Amino acid sequence: MSERTPGFDTLAVHAGAQPDPATGARATPIYQTTSYVFDDADHAASLFGLKAFGNIYTRIMNPTQAV
Repeated sequence: MSERTPGFDTLAVHAGAQPDPATGARATPIYQTTSYVFDDADHAASLFGLKAFGNIYTRIMNPTQAV
């Protein structure tokens, strides 16, 4: 099979994306979680009070939205 140069559409779809180094996956993973675990009540309070950065609730932010 001969090597083919990717066309414009293929290049546009994959622009700026690199395969995951651990899995080789081409597509960005989708994290289907709705909630997250906190270390303790103080940790949760600092996250919900926006005093610390981290995932709180998937509608607000999640690893998929960070891409």
